[in-house]
Amino acid sequence: MIRPGLALITTGFMSIGYLTPGLAAAPADPGREVLPINDGFAAVLTSVLPLGTTGGSNASAARTVTVTNRSELVAALKYPDPTPKLIYVRGTIDANVDDKNMPLNCRDYQRPDPATGEPYSLYAFLTMYDPEGPWEKKAPFGGQENARIASAAAQEQRVHILIPPNTTIYGLGSDATLVGAWFDIRPASGSGSQPMNVIIRNLSFEDAADCFPEWSPDDGSTGNWNSQYDAISVRNATHVWIDHNRFADVRILDETQPVIFGRKLQVHDGLVDITNESDYVTVSWNVFASHDKTMLIGNSDGALADAGKLHVTLHHNFFDGVGQRTPRVRYGQVHVYNNVYRATMHTNYNSSWGVGLESRIYAENNYFDMSASYGPAEVISGQKGTLIATVGNCWREKDVCLPTDFVAVWNAARDPDLNAAVGWKPSLYGPASAAEPAEAARARVSVEGGPRK
Repeated sequence: MIRPGLALITTGFMSIGYLTPGLAAAPADPGREVLPINDGFAAVLTSVLPLGTTGGSNASAARTVTVTNRSELVAALKYPDPTPKLIYVRGTIDANVDDKNMPLNCRDYQRPDPATGEPYSLYAFLTMYDPEGPWEKKAPFGGQENARIASAAAQEQRVHILIPPNTTIYGLGSDATLVGAWFDIRPASGSGSQPMNVIIRNLSFEDAADCFPEWSPDDGSTGNWNSQYDAISVRNATHVWIDHNRFADVRILDETQPVIFGRKLQVHDGLVDITNESDYVTVSWNVFASHDKTMLIGNSDGALADAGKLHVTLHHNFFDGVGQRTPRVRYGQVHVYNNVYRATMHTNYNSSWGVGLESRIYAENNYFDMSASYGPAEVISGQKGTLIATVGNCWREKDVCLPTDFVAVWNAARDPDLNAAVGWKPSLYGPASAAEPAEAARARVSVEGGPRK
């Protein structure tokens, strides 16, 4: 049941979703908080959003609700309705459920080939499209691939949750959790770069897992499995604030998946992916844990419309035991500051910062607490880009975090050289005038990161 929230005084608020000037003081209710002034790129003011990112902070009493299951959440969102809305999440919401909130598993989503009625079977799929068999390395098509696509669509219908403009979703307490959900912040038109004004805070996102990943034999030299669902996708959207959340694989882990066709079965995609001309996004004070491909900013070298957009700030996040893409950037102008990176000997660590085509990354005062299995030369991954500035970062050796110029480390070991002249310098640090020292950031992130009580 959806429970209306208590009415708040709304004098001085405008009906189209923004606070009026002079009412920016933080409210007693943290669900009503707006992004602070100058807190990263999502704080940039525009003619459409003259106060930056305010989400559903001025939602009426009728649009202020607490939800406890998937059906209530979808009903409260009313996508694509732009009316300001404030949605509190209480307890755990599982997205893999039916309309009666009964759990669904992968077998429940299996569908036949719509054309022939041939039922989906993983065994039949693997037998048909084995690249070592008669099919060789052709892309799958026909009966079992059609059945896989239909099965995937059945799961997507349940887990894919579209987030409309002028929305705040806030978790009550430290245990508000979304399991298996894919939050998609995207305008109804699905094109261009449109003001969405969305805030997602104080939630845990777990196990956004794809039951029916796609086999792509031409992805790399040996092929790859590719899955569909992110925990949060930001697409064609501006002004999004993702703050004090936790993202992790908990029950469904990459390392437990089987190797099929010579590649580990991949049932996860990104945790937070920002693509398709999105702009003005701040990702702050989150924990990202136990995952491989964490954050993609720009999803294709061919996405030429992303040029001049994808302004993203990542600050005070804890990347704990993640493999890569923290972030991996194409085209974007991305400020990565005061984050903490940790990998143990058990982490399948690949790299942290992916320098992609026409990206301009400014990585500042970040703290690396890594196993001795890894070295500073692994932090940067060259992905057809050349521009990244690394300033004030440190790499921990025993009890000391040593100042480390990761661009210099890369250039000493690899070609072609990277260039620190990115052509811009950050200025949006929230109430501070600059990034805090990496050691100080580590101390704060360890205490203040992730969902709060």
